[in-house]
Amino acid sequence: MDRAFHALGDGTRRQIISMLARNGAQSANQLRAPFNVAQPTISKHLKVLETAGLVRREVTGRVHLFHLETDPLQQAEDWIASHRNFWEGTLRRLDKFVSTADQEDGQT
Repeated sequence: MDRAFHALGDGTRRQIISMLARNGAQSANQLRAPFNVAQPTISKHLKVLETAGLVRREVTGRVHLFHLETDPLQQAEDWIASHRNFWEGTLRRLDKFVSTADQEDGQT
C-alpha cells in the first residue's frame, strides 16, 4: 500500500489513473498525449504505477497497452475509510464533550 500511496502522490500519475478508468486500456503514446512531456518521462510514471500494482502492461508486438488494476486502489480506499471513521467518531465525541462542558459552565 505504501507504493500505491507514493504513486498516487503525483498529479500526472493520478491523471493517468483517471484516463485509464475513463477510457480503458491505452498505449503509452495515448497516455502521453495530454501532457507536454517526452516519452521517457511518461515511461517513468508508468513504471512507478506498474511497480505499485496500479497498472498492468500488456505487450502486443511493439505496442504496450496499460490496464488499470483496481485492487490496490480498493485497499487504499478501505484504509482511508477506516481512518475516516475513527477520526469522525473521535471528533463527534470531542464536540459532545465540549458542548457538555460549555453547558455546565453556563449553569454555574
